[in-house]
Amino acid sequence: MDGTGTRTGTPHGTPTPHSVIVVGSGPTGLLLAGDLATAGVPVTLVEKRPHQVGNLSRAFVLHARTLEQLDARGLADELEAVGRPLDRMSLFRRLTVELDTLPSRFNHLLVLPQYEVEKVLERRAVEAGVDFRYETEVTGLAQDADGVTVEVRAGGGSGDEKGGAAERLRAAYVVGADGMRSSVRDAVGLPFPGRSVIRSVVLADVRLAEEPDTLLTVNAAGDAFAFLAPFGDGYYRVIGWNRVRDVPDSEPLDLDEVKEVTRLALGSDFGMHDARWMSRFHSDERQVPAYRVGRVFLAGDAAHVHTPAGGQGMNTGLQDAANLSWKLAQVLGGHADPALLGTYQTERHPVGRSVLRSSGGIVRLAMARRPWELALRATVATFLNVVAPARRRMAGRLTGIGYRYPAPRGAHRLAGTRAPDAALAAGGRLYESLRGGRFVLITPEGYEVHGARRGRLAVERWAGDRRTTVLVRPDGYVAWAADRADRATVESALASRVG
Repeated sequence: MDGTGTRTGTPHGTPTPHSVIVVGSGPTGLLLAGDLATAGVPVTLVEKRPHQVGNLSRAFVLHARTLEQLDARGLADELEAVGRPLDRMSLFRRLTVELDTLPSRFNHLLVLPQYEVEKVLERRAVEAGVDFRYETEVTGLAQDADGVTVEVRAGGGSGDEKGGAAERLRAAYVVGADGMRSSVRDAVGLPFPGRSVIRSVVLADVRLAEEPDTLLTVNAAGDAFAFLAPFGDGYYRVIGWNRVRDVPDSEPLDLDEVKEVTRLALGSDFGMHDARWMSRFHSDERQVPAYRVGRVFLAGDAAHVHTPAGGQGMNTGLQDAANLSWKLAQVLGGHADPALLGTYQTERHPVGRSVLRSSGGIVRLAMARRPWELALRATVATFLNVVAPARRRMAGRLTGIGYRYPAPRGAHRLAGTRAPDAALAAGGRLYESLRGGRFVLITPEGYEVHGARRGRLAVERWAGDRRTTVLVRPDGYVAWAADRADRATVESALASRVG
């Protein structure tokens, strides 16, 4: 990054057959590009917007599983120092989701604006050598058995009447992380089925004369819903919706309307003033049927969008990136069969579908108005408050730590589960050992790494007397485990999974 704040990358040459083009420089694209470049994969990141340095932000929450993934990249502690932790969430003023009991080092959610996350991920990607192409739009895409050709047009400079110069980029794979209006998704002809759930949602960044009692303030009352979250610079993001004010997104918005919906939902507008930005938007629930078409993948909002309830949007996209990046690195490095890439769909599509259901359920209960809807909401809240296993399950899904991936028939009970952070015999932690995008083998006695696996596999011993041998994938999920394993069994597992 130069002194003007403009992102810079390595000089762009002819992409190698083992390169990847990532489209979109939001959190999903930045994490994915940084992971690949760290693994030695040449990456070009294409973004149609100019480089933005500012405080506009969509998301405000990092959940426990995402913080664990960032910990595996050495970034979580830095973000923890900037954000503000919250150890419980209140829904409908009846239900409290307790996060301080989560089985995670990060037994809280972290409140901080999306741009703070992007800032850290951007720096990592630049340092890893990602080639950034700003003000460059994807205009076409074609793939064959050997790779993908992406047609792009720069937004400035000489060119025809449509803008800058046209160019063709070539790579082994392309990942579309370019948001709800994804050009990559359109180029491969994938539908984006779903519908608009809420229209005319108002957003504003304002100062408040009175500070709210809670770090995150959210409630629904009657026909109105509102949410308040701090930026940390004296401004707050307000998100509000009034059922009776159903107007197009193009309708002008003023601060009086924002104040009104906030008073209706929260009982006060907290003396909001000095709005630096206001807008309207509509909230959709959509998901593509396939996260992959040949050599083209979709991740984040390009693959799924849902209501902001529960703060799961950015987190789900970052989890997509963490799942896909190590698989692409394995295949492009010649360490795994390309069939490994098919597991991206089988593992992440069900999670995206689950997030659509949970976020949609929260917003529908929040906006309950009919007597039977209000009764249902009260029943659900009472049930979750009383039944601890159900409450823990909901917290696990909301924070991401409760998901597991499919495992082959006959696999060990741990296969496909999230590997919680664990103390190791050498004094470190599992998620420290995962750094660098490595597999981690944890054994009772130890194991010597030979040949090409050096640098891609760390071998650790349990700090205690645990006897299970566990192989953890770079994304922190268990690839293989055995309660008793001799050297030949371990070697077979490593050969088929690490390469």
